[in-house]
Amino acid sequence: MRFLRRSLTGVFLLAVTLALIAWAGEMIRGAVVARMNEEPRSFPQRERVLAVNVTTLEQQTIVPELTVFGELRSQRTLDLRSATGGTVLEASDALVEGGAVKQSQLLLRIDPVEAQAALDRVRADLQDAQAEVRDAERALILAEDELTAARAQAGLREQALARARDLAARGVGTAAAVETAELAASSAQAAVLTRRQALASAQARIDQATTRLVRAQISVAEEERAVADTEIYAAFDGTLADVTISPGGRVTANERFAQLVDPTQLEVSFRVSTSQYARLLDETGTLTKAPVVVNLDVSGVNLRAEGQITRESATVGAGQTGRLLFAQLATAPGFRPGDFVTVRINEPALNDVALVPATAVGPDQTVLVVGEEDRLSLADVILLRRQGDDVIIAVGDNAGATIVAERSPMLGVGIKVRPILPGGAEATPEPEMITLDDARRAKLIAFVSEGRMPDDVKARIIGQLEEDEVSSETVIRLEARMGS
Repeated sequence: MRFLRRSLTGVFLLAVTLALIAWAGEMIRGAVVARMNEEPRSFPQRERVLAVNVTTLEQQTIVPELTVFGELRSQRTLDLRSATGGTVLEASDALVEGGAVKQSQLLLRIDPVEAQAALDRVRADLQDAQAEVRDAERALILAEDELTAARAQAGLREQALARARDLAARGVGTAAAVETAELAASSAQAAVLTRRQALASAQARIDQATTRLVRAQISVAEEERAVADTEIYAAFDGTLADVTISPGGRVTANERFAQLVDPTQLEVSFRVSTSQYARLLDETGTLTKAPVVVNLDVSGVNLRAEGQITRESATVGAGQTGRLLFAQLATAPGFRPGDFVTVRINEPALNDVALVPATAVGPDQTVLVVGEEDRLSLADVILLRRQGDDVIIAVGDNAGATIVAERSPMLGVGIKVRPILPGGAEATPEPEMITLDDARRAKLIAFVSEGRMPDDVKARIIGQLEEDEVSSETVIRLEARMGS
């Protein structure tokens, strides 16, 4: 009996277990069938909208500004050198580094003892030369008188010869008398020739004396100039630099002891690239006299001067590129030669262009245009100039278009954006309005009424839903929360 009772108990427990398993399986099957027969719930995915800074392409006329660096230099610079050597007897108080001097101001006086002694010697030589000229002139006069007397003597001898021959022809004179007269006439002609040679020698002596006098005068002029060179004066108003001499010192000939610089006659030299240089040429290929602005920023104080391009270098220079240009400054207070400055040059004006941030233009010279429904599209542009952090582009057919000011890898064609105008104001387009049918309107109103919202919010949303046209954004937002 015990065995039968235990067997029946085991059978009962097995039957209960199987019943429970069957019931659980039925529940699972019902749940699966119910889920499979249930209408699928789809939650609409909201499109990701990116906020972007935008700017508008407006046609305008812009004067491009070319920015380069240059160095100031003085147009009038003079090396002060000593023409003669010697000891410095006197020096001006302004003969110091940075000293301001006036034109014709005495700067330096060198001991003139040696130069004065040399001048005295050549003046004595000049007196000798003048005396020699006077002696030669007197000798010439005497030689001319002697030649005149010799010619008169020769004339008398010729007359005596003629009489002796006449007497001999008439038989009165003798042959010996005629011969004596001929010898006397020949001696007189020889005397005339001797006096002519003496006259030529006197004339040559005058030429030599005159040449010696001229040489003496030249030597006197040179020594007078040497004496004058012992005093050095300022050639123009300016400032002294590189002063290396003081009273009591000694200078040698042609030694540079200072440099005179005119700080009011300044110009700036700067180098531009070949493409930048080409933009500064006119139709004939001549460099334009473009205006320039020179700035020097020193400890927060900005010195500014204006000028004009005047010329260009004749050659490029070894190891250099581009072109070296020079611009003359009108007035430049506070500037000094050697300053390293910033030069801004106004190029010829460009028409129908726009100035946009450099980040708005891609490497392929395209921009992202905000089109319909705030979606992006590509547009080609022509990059004309770079102006620091901005660029100048040709507007063309894109006039009035709104473009992305700051491109990023997340932006591309077809992406919807939320434009932000300059200044931080968002461009809020008018919402799209739709008309609801009665069933859809009632369903939405019921959802809002049953929702966990403040009463004032419910009243406001229900008031919007009861209008003839409702914002599409409101409808989409409510249906997304409903899950259908």
